[in-house]
Amino acid sequence: MGMEEKAWENDKISNHLANERTFLAWVRTSVALMGFGFVIVKFAIFVRQVTLALHNTGAEPAKSASGVVGVIMVALGGLMALIAYLRYRKMQKTISSNQFHPSSNLSFFVTAIIIIACVLLMFYLLPSIKW
Repeated sequence: MGMEEKAWENDKISNHLANERTFLAWVRTSVALMGFGFVIVKFAIFVRQVTLALHNTGAEPAKSASGVVGVIMVALGGLMALIAYLRYRKMQKTISSNQFHPSSNLSFFVTAIIIIACVLLMFYLLPSIKW
């Protein structure tokens, strides 16, 4: 094996390892998103129970969107893990076949979802601010 072939093999190995690190970063992000969603749902349940205990009127406390937001975050975390895996497999094939073409579609999709979620959460939280 010549020096040129060895350098090419090392580059290929390096690219595969970088692809794996990127996949693991996406997985960590999706797990964090699911964990945060879980905490939001559990906190909503806790607040409902405290409200019932403090008011002790037997009336059902007002519904909150916190539980829905938490479930949506868990679902988005699962979706992100699936998309990360599919992207990992696609990159693995393109690196192996030496036909890599970078794409920013996934980055745009995730950024758009985060911005939309941010705006929705801001509108949800604005009424609770005491000016």
